[in-house]
Amino acid sequence: MKKTTLLFLSLALILGISSCKEDETPTLGEAPTEADAAFTYAPTAANANIIDYTATNAGFTYSWDFDNGTNAATKEATAEYPNKGTYTVTLTVFNSGGSASTSQDIIIADDDASLLNNPLYTLLTGGTAGSGSRTWVIDSTRQAHLGVGPVAGTWPEWWDADPGIKANSGLYSDKYTFTLQGFKFDQITNGSVFVKTGSQDQFPGAYENSDDYTAPFSDQLNENWTIVEGEDTTISISGKAFLGMYTGVREYKIVTLSENELTLRYVDAADETTAWYLRLVPVDFPVDGGGGGGGQDPINTSTLTLPIDFEDGSDTSQWEAFGESTLAVVDNPQTGGINSSSKVLETVHGSETWAGVFVNLKDKFDFKSGSPTITLKVWAPATGNFKVKMENFAKPTENTEKDITVDTANEWVEISVDFSDIDASKFDRLVLFPGWDVSNAGTFYLDDISQK
Repeated sequence: MKKTTLLFLSLALILGISSCKEDETPTLGEAPTEADAAFTYAPTAANANIIDYTATNAGFTYSWDFDNGTNAATKEATAEYPNKGTYTVTLTVFNSGGSASTSQDIIIADDDASLLNNPLYTLLTGGTAGSGSRTWVIDSTRQAHLGVGPVAGTWPEWWDADPGIKANSGLYSDKYTFTLQGFKFDQITNGSVFVKTGSQDQFPGAYENSDDYTAPFSDQLNENWTIVEGEDTTISISGKAFLGMYTGVREYKIVTLSENELTLRYVDAADETTAWYLRLVPVDFPVDGGGGGGGQDPINTSTLTLPIDFEDGSDTSQWEAFGESTLAVVDNPQTGGINSSSKVLETVHGSETWAGVFVNLKDKFDFKSGSPTITLKVWAPATGNFKVKMENFAKPTENTEKDITVDTANEWVEISVDFSDIDASKFDRLVLFPGWDVSNAGTFYLDDISQK
């Protein structure tokens, strides 16, 4: 009798557990259909060889194959076709239930070699008149070949890498080949890569090294690169390939691209407040023959010298705002008093408390033969702190700064900062922080910046 009771209890328990597991089994959504993967396309007004694509349905993850060597992962995308022919374009859409694809043939009637003569393509690959393929490496012997700053900033103000500091991390041994034909991209890893903390779980076998992680990683061949030009010109890499230290992204803003320099800015997917900077050079450019190098100081192309008065009405191409500030040369909002100038620099303070503007100068400061005092006129919307900073263009982490108080609002005043206690001979960048330590501090006007 006791054995029978225990048997029934055991069966009931098993059935109960089985029932609970069945109830807790997750269910997937419905898989997309071919109708969900429908798309439309049309040539752009500017060029029949440039096609705009639009996925018909929203709410999916998208993967485009344009059959020209490029891909995209957005609802709307654009592809270029320099050569005539028929291209089979495929859109695949994904959701939790699965995926579906549709394809359409796109007929390009004529060649358009101009699409391959893009100056950015030529600099990156050697172009149609050159090799058509170039290999780039990290410029490891140059200061600031890797750096980090706030995502709202414009330069690596938090930290920049000393020459060779990430040796044996997997960073300097990588090579990146951009080929014009088919927009092909190869990442040669030599067996390992450098991975930012927060992304190491994507790389089996990753281990702590050089303050972050080194991971085994094979060569990534026959991927593609895509440049999208706009206010922020970006370059994207397909598949699992990437550039420099991996931070979870494969899209990079092109900061500079010249014959012997490619500098990039990209975010950290694990920390969206952070932006990273990377400098590359052609593999045949570094003095060490490859694997990073160069060892050359950055080129300061500024033509400006003090004093600066903005009277010629020139644009602000040699000035830069940061911390989400803006700048422009405008009419003087209040002529008379100590400032009768017709033109001044306007800067609208950004949301960051450290927002401001800076300018690179043609020459280093000289306080031995000239005055050690930096003077400028300021029109401020409120009284408060004003920080003046000098930096080394080639190494911004070398700097000195001083604070001064603007004690009159809504009126032009002259402020002076005495740097007689420092050696200014290595500084050639002037950084100004109006409304220091205040967020959205308002609109400021600056003028007559001099050393006197």
